[in-house]
Amino acid sequence: MEMNVSTIERYATMLGDLAVQFGTKLLVAIIVLLVGLWVVKRILKLFDLAMQRKKVEITLHQFLLSIVGILLKSILIIIFASMVGVETTSLIAVLGAAGLAVGLALQGSLSNFAGGILILFFKPFKAGDVIDAQGYVGVVQEIQIFNTILLTLDNQRVIIPNGLLSNGCVKNIFVEPTRRVDLTFGISYGDDIKKAKEVLQSVLDADERILKSPAADIFVSAHADSSVNLLVRPWTDSENYWPVYFGVIEEVKLAFDRENITIPFPQRDVHMIQPK
Repeated sequence: MEMNVSTIERYATMLGDLAVQFGTKLLVAIIVLLVGLWVVKRILKLFDLAMQRKKVEITLHQFLLSIVGILLKSILIIIFASMVGVETTSLIAVLGAAGLAVGLALQGSLSNFAGGILILFFKPFKAGDVIDAQGYVGVVQEIQIFNTILLTLDNQRVIIPNGLLSNGCVKNIFVEPTRRVDLTFGISYGDDIKKAKEVLQSVLDADERILKSPAADIFVSAHADSSVNLLVRPWTDSENYWPVYFGVIEEVKLAFDRENITIPFPQRDVHMIQPK
């Protein structure tokens, strides 16, 4: 009986020592965790303020803030697990293997994810820009992490994966303040080229939307099958591109009619040969 009592006392002492030892470690680990959470919160707040001062795109702003928060908290959890005696090497290996498996399974989505980060960071275009990409022309409605949403000129919504946009050609149509309007007008071979140029120049001079500098170009571009083609290239503010484009076409037709300058249509001469 004495031996049993002695054994129990020894085990009780060992358990007490372990409880004190583990309890001390747990208490210190909890204190470190709480302090660490406070530090992470302060770091995230400073990071948030820094991005606000840099005027980072709101989508990228929120995403980066979330990613930094997850990374810092993950490091803090690993430190906490290490302090309470958990083998962190195996834990990190398991997390790494799981991350690799998820990455392989979501390869396409990760490509779009990386493309969204590149677009939001380097800003080849932004919400409100008119772009030509992947066969679609439209206004950028929203840039998400995985996709970009376009509203086409005929009011259709198009969702384009960011992986395609970041790796393909994108034309940002109205990003510059001014644009050149390229127009071609044909006159007949019997018309006076100099007179036609003067009429074209008068049409351009009468349109206040057309810039005086740089000056518009007017020159013969081709001797076509049925016409002499004149290339007209005025400059205008980007927001006036389409009004100038359609307005000049209409005014040139009216001016050519007043000056009796012919806009020819395709025609073909047919010679009938009578057999002898």
